[in-house]
Amino acid sequence: MTQPTGIVLYGPPTSGKSTTTTALHRFDPRFRLLRKLKVGTGRAEEYHLVTAARFDELRQAGRTVAETHRYGNTYAVDRAEVEEMAQAGRIPVAHMGTIADLRRLVGRDPWLRVLLWVPRDVCEQRSGYRGDVDTTQRLTAWDETLADLEAGADEGFFHLRLHTDQISVDQAAREIAAAYQTLSASSLRAEGPRPVDAQAPPAG
Repeated sequence: MTQPTGIVLYGPPTSGKSTTTTALHRFDPRFRLLRKLKVGTGRAEEYHLVTAARFDELRQAGRTVAETHRYGNTYAVDRAEVEEMAQAGRIPVAHMGTIADLRRLVGRDPWLRVLLWVPRDVCEQRSGYRGDVDTTQRLTAWDETLADLEAGADEGFFHLRLHTDQISVDQAAREIAAAYQTLSASSLRAEGPRPVDAQAPPAG
């Protein structure tokens, strides 16, 4: 049996990646946010802020993966942090905004792949509620996420699909934790992903 490396949450802005990660940690303290490296401005609490020079050093050392450029910032996962979390008995929860980045992160490793989804109008409402000053950019990112999803992932790509405007964050955390345990009980390296949720792909 193969222990999954961690969990990847994919979805458009405001789909609940951060709140779901917090709920997962409450449910089981082993689940921890995998903080990305970040060069730029804006939110800092979920990232490791580094200078462009330091980021380039890590890139040259082969430590960065899934490098992304969005909102004027640069993001990437530090391979060393994934390894350190595993050694400490923690389960990393990564947030990804594109299928290509998700694929680069997981490679051949058996990460649990979870799609979190909200309709476009809910994205706009949530962005307004939390006081975003760039809601227009968030909606553009929603459009890009839908196109990315339709072009880059078939129905079986995600092990779990959750519409976070239809369920509570605690229910989402419970379903993800259960799916992780299901994945832990099977060797997906040889068998490929098995969807554990039969919800239809999201509609625009």
